[in-house]
Order: sequence, then structure tokens, then C-alpha cells
Amino acid sequence: MNAEGDDDIAEATLHLGISNEQTPLPIGQPNAEPCRQARINTRGVIAKDITKDFSKASSALNTGQLVKDEWFTLFESVGALEIMDPKMDSGYLNPGESLEDDYDILRELLPEEVIGIMDQLLCHEIAWHKGNPLSQTLFTSLYIDKLLWPEPKTLKDAQFFSVPLQDEGYPLLHNVLRGYCLALIKCCGLVHQRIGTEHCYEEEDFVSHLFNRNLLASASELDLLALLDQALEWLNTTSDLSQSVKKSLEYRLNFRRKFLLVVAAKLEDVKTLSASRWEDCANILPTIKESHRCGRVVEDSFSVRIQRKLASTVPPRPIVHLDFDDAIEHLVKLCQDGKDLVRVFDYCGGNSLMNFLWAFQSRDPQPSIYIRALLQSILFADMKVLDRMSVRQLLFDDLAETTLPADILVDRQNQEVELPGDPRFQINQRMDIFVSRAGQSYLDLFRALCQNRSRIRRTLCHTILDWEQLQIDAEDIDAELQSFTKETPIIDHAISPEPIYAFPLSSWAYNLKLRQMEWIIQLGFELDVYQPDELAAMYWYLQYLAQTRLAHLERIRGFVSRRAALAKDSHSSQKSGAVERNGDDIGAYKKTLSFLNCHMLEATAIQGFADALSCLYTALSRLGLLPSGPKPYSTNALRYELRMKPFLHISLPELIPYEQFESLVGQRDESLSSLLSVAQTSLLRSRKDFDLLSKTPAPTSRTTLCADEWKSKIKNVVRACIATGIAISAVEKEVKSDDDLLQKTAADDDDDGRRAQRSRKKSKEKLATGRTLQLDMERGKTYHDWWVVPSIKKRI
Repeated sequence: MNAEGDDDIAEATLHLGISNEQTPLPIGQPNAEPCRQARINTRGVIAKDITKDFSKASSALNTGQLVKDEWFTLFESVGALEIMDPKMDSGYLNPGESLEDDYDILRELLPEEVIGIMDQLLCHEIAWHKGNPLSQTLFTSLYIDKLLWPEPKTLKDAQFFSVPLQDEGYPLLHNVLRGYCLALIKCCGLVHQRIGTEHCYEEEDFVSHLFNRNLLASASELDLLALLDQALEWLNTTSDLSQSVKKSLEYRLNFRRKFLLVVAAKLEDVKTLSASRWEDCANILPTIKESHRCGRVVEDSFSVRIQRKLASTVPPRPIVHLDFDDAIEHLVKLCQDGKDLVRVFDYCGGNSLMNFLWAFQSRDPQPSIYIRALLQSILFADMKVLDRMSVRQLLFDDLAETTLPADILVDRQNQEVELPGDPRFQINQRMDIFVSRAGQSYLDLFRALCQNRSRIRRTLCHTILDWEQLQIDAEDIDAELQSFTKETPIIDHAISPEPIYAFPLSSWAYNLKLRQMEWIIQLGFELDVYQPDELAAMYWYLQYLAQTRLAHLERIRGFVSRRAALAKDSHSSQKSGAVERNGDDIGAYKKTLSFLNCHMLEATAIQGFADALSCLYTALSRLGLLPSGPKPYSTNALRYELRMKPFLHISLPELIPYEQFESLVGQRDESLSSLLSVAQTSLLRSRKDFDLLSKTPAPTSRTTLCADEWKSKIKNVVRACIATGIAISAVEKEVKSDDDLLQKTAADDDDDGRRAQRSRKKSKEKLATGRTLQLDMERGKTYHDWWVVPSIKKRI
């Protein structure tokens, strides 16, 4: 812009004026009459009132319709928010309200008040662990705020006073409470650091925002332990406190000391020290709960106004209050989960590890985010599984358990062969390619199991396509390996005109893919994804997947049994050293076959129970007992596409067309009586299978790490089978009474047409309303989250 242009602007500015005849009102007084429109006078500018034109144009818009300019972005919309709006302006103060609190943080505290503040801080700490932000929990404490702001350079700078005092006095405040608060802040910093290094999802499990506060990251745990020891020493030497109060303070300081030790433990120390330290923390909690009555609540020491000083983009929100008993209960479970977590180090195979993760994550309530983050650190730190195994070893252990027992493909000695002409060298190269392709997907499956239940299902829905591609890639590698392993195919023209090969790698991938598809469906039941009128269809699809997996496991077992028979035949013709090695191979075949038999039993049980529930819900739908609200924006076909969306691009098993699927689920050719009979038969078979499964030895079912929990889950499924049998019997009685009523009506029709007409009308009304049965779909009464069993009662 040139100088002449600047002069023009300056001249125009001189003529700019705002004429408003209203006298400004004092701040805080309401305006009695509406403000008149300001008259803006500028030379060369003509103002026009567009209010009527704007109102006329906007009246043509439908309700909910929005006109938005493409250049009016979120930045402009936020900038247009009205200042002085208490809901949007974080700096707004009501008339007479001050920014600072008038609480005297240096006042002398009673011992009971110190106990009360400690308990309040403990509740806020647990509320933060449960997913609430620090701004609504710990950072509402005036004592915590004074220690953290201004940011202390050293631990000595973290004091309750801003300038040094001539006589600090009040040892309860400056020794006991300060030491407890600093140790609590450090514990939160260590927890935040652990969670931040692992996979977690913001505001699903945890709020990581620190609001520009430093949680004593540079302070040493040893210095904080020294502060706690100093406070404990003062308590032991003072005689100014009653014995009950002194013990109450000691319990809380000792718990904070032990909790600091357990969250500060290095990964290499978790295996040896973590279990005992978690148990030490748990042992103190009952005494803290019992001595809670000694404390006195100090509400003024917590204030929502502190949020105005935090680096936040939202206005102050209410303080989150957690009941003390709930906080202690959460801590007890946290300690128990931390103690049980150490069992993961007793590794005995990939399938055993996966079963442990499922059992551990299925606890109700689910382990806290800190425990799950610690579990991820133990499993995947530095790309080593359990800090001792490579991903290759974990993957090979799973392959050896499922499809390749005592096989040259998973022989570790292949890595020592360096001659390119040796088949083992070529095998090792192909297996390296397979590990590079499957390793990350396999690890991601374990990592997904460490998330919350909703995130597990969401992750599986996304990664199932990766396993589809992995199966295809593994099939190509299997085809290349056939020339190096000299595999003898099965020739059976009754099954296929082509030679049948084992394809062990792709079979392993396909088996895991089918299991993940089942998990997606079953987690849908647990998370209430499906409506009651969709349960019949989804349980039918679950039994279809289980039946497919059963057939695939039978194929795997056939090839493993064939190789086991060959190994057994060659056992007697070998020398002593080879005989011993071959004996180990035979033992590996037996373990794999027993494992496959266990999995086949599980698939059979799932298939039978899902089939029974599908038939039951289909019968309930025919009787009009299933609640079904209006769905004006969807159709059955669209809902089917939505539920099958994770599987739309899966080639095997093929997705069933909707028309065929609807016919298979509805079973219109079957009567209600035959449908319920099929359900009862499938249920009895399934219950027997689950009973046998619960008696399977832990090494066979690969549940050594979680035997008790796994058996408890199976027993709950058996209870669900019993409840389903009761429901089927109730519906069978209703159907039988309806059949008898219709037969009686038909017989009366021959005797008295008028009386029969009235009876037939009443019968139709009864069948239409289902008035003799009442359906209860309350989820809290289920025995197992994956098996939604309806409660059917006589209507009162």
C-alpha cells in the first residue's frame, strides 16, 4: 500500500463516528428499554437495514436446515461466541464474585481435618483413575494447587507458602500433609507416564490433560520416600495426638509409601516384587476404611475457581465427588488386579496367553486403565514379549500348538543353516517372510485385548480385513514351502479331484480369523449392540461361524493325525538318540491333538447353544412377544447390511445373501412346536458339551494361567443353558395350550356355530396379544454377557 492510500484511510477514519443517544448504564444494571440502532456515518458508505429481508429469506428454510458459507470455518464460529456468557466465557465472574478463594491455606489444621483432607484427596485420585479430568478432581484442591503453582524447580520449593516463614510451625501441615500431597502428586505423575507410553484412547478410559502443570516429573522417588519417612518419624515421636488419630495418619502415610513403591517399580522388578507390594497395599486398605470416621471433611479446601487459572479452553465444571467406600472398593480391586497380573510371566504358549488376556479383561468391573497399560508394557516393551521372547518365538509357539507340532517349518535350528542349497535355508527365508507379514497383526491382536470392551470390538472390526489378506498371503507361502518340505498330499477323489495339501500357515490364519469373527458377534451381545428382534438372526450367524470353524478344525486335525501316525510308525525303526527325539515329537502331536479336540468341543457347544437361542427368539417373534419399536428410517435388509459390515469384504466364509439369510433364520416351513423341539435338542447337546469342557484339564484347554476364572465362566454358561431350557419349556406349554384351544374351537364349530364364533374370536385375541406370557429382557439377570437368555413368566 502506498502513502497516498494511507492518507485516504486516515482521512476516512476522521469522519467515522457512532452516534448513540442512550446514556450508558452502570455495569451490572439491566437495560430497561431496548437499545436503539446505532447510526454509523462514513463518507461514501450507505447503510441499509436488511432485517426484514433476512427474516423473509430465513422463513423459507425448514426446521433444522442450515445455510453455511464454505469460508465460515470453526475458527470464525468460535470467535463469534458471545463474551460474558457464563456458559462459554471461562473468565466471566458473577457480580460480587472474586477470582481468588479466601481460604487460609496456612491456618492450623486439626488432626481430624488432616485425615479428612487426605481421604478427600484419595477419593479425587481414584476419580481421576476412573476417567475424570484432573481439573475436576485433584486440581480442585487448594493445597495441591499451592504446591504445583508457581511451578517448583526443586522439591524443596514445593511449599504451602509463597515466601519463607520465620517460624513454619504446624508440623501436621508442613510435614505430614505436605509429604502426603507431594507423594500423591508423584504417584499420579508415574501413573500418567505409564498410561501415556501405551495405547489408550483419550476420554474413553482416561483424560491425560495436565493443564500446564508438572506432576513432579524431575523429583526422585527416594526424596519423596524420605519425606514420608520423616512424617512417620514425627508421628512416632509426638505426644500431642491421640492414639487413634496417630494410627489413622500412619495408615495413610504407609499406604502412600507402598503405593509409590509399586507404581515406581521398573519392569524388570515387576515379576519379583510387584505381587508382594500390591498385597501390602491391599492389606492396609481395611484399616484406612475403618479409621475414616476419625476424619473431618474440609469442604473449603477444594474450590472450582482454581479451574479458571488452569490452561483450559472450557469454563469451570463441577467438582467430581466420589464416595469414600467406592474409592476403597476400587483400590481393593486395583491391588488385586495388579497382584494377579504377575501370572502373565508364567508363559506356557500363545494360546494360553490369549486365554489369560480374555479371562483377565472379562472381569466385572474391567481392570482399570493403569493395570491395562502396565499389562501392555509387560507384553510389548522394547518389542520383546514378556521381556524375554521375540515375536517370532511367540508366533512359532502358537503354530506348533495348532497346525505344526514337531514340524521342520518351526524348527529353530533352521536359522543356523547358511547354505543356500539346503532346503532348511529356503524354509527359513520363507518363514521370515511369514513372520514379517503376520507378526504385527498377531501382536496387534494381543494389544487389542488390553483395551476396553467397546474398543476391543471396534478394533477387531477393523483388523479382520488384515487377517483376510494375511490368509491369502500365507496360502502363497504355503504353496512355495511344499517344494521344500516334500509334503505328500492326500488323494481323495470323493472330496476333490485335486491333491489336498495341509496349507498349515493359511489354516492357522483362517482359524484365528474365524475366532475373531465369533468374538465380534459375541461382544455385540455383551455391549447391547443388537435390538431384541435382531437376536434370532445374530445367534443364527454365530452358530454358522461356529459350525464353519468346527469343520475347519476337523480338517486341521485330519492332517495332524496323519502326520502323527507316520511319526509313530517310524518310531521303532530308529536308533536310540533318534528314538528319544521322535518320542518327543509324538508327545507334541498328542498335545496338539488334545488341544484341537478341546477347541472342537468348544465350537460344538457354541454352535448348539447359539442354534437353540436362535430358534427360541424366532418362536418368540412369531408369538409377538419380542419388543420391536418403530424403525421408520431402516429396513431389515439395511440392518442386515449394517450388522454384517465388518464381514462384507471377507471372501471365506462367504457372506450369505439377505434373502437366503432371512429364510434360514425364519424357518417358515417349520411349525412352532418343531422349532422349539429343535431348540430343546440343540440345548441339551450344548449343555453336555459345556459340562465336558468345564472338566477339561487346564493344560489341555490352554488355561493354566486362568484355570479358575475360565471354569467359572463355563459354569455360568451352563447356568445360562439351564435358564434357556426353562424359557423353552414355558413357550412350549404356551404353544401347546394354543393348539388345544384352536382344536377345541374347531370341534365346537360343528356343534354350535354361534358359540364357536365367539370362542374363535377370543382365541384369536389371545394368540394375538400373547397375554398369558410376559417377556423380561433385563440384561442384569443374565448369567453370561455373551448369552442373552430371556426370562419368560406368566402374565399377572
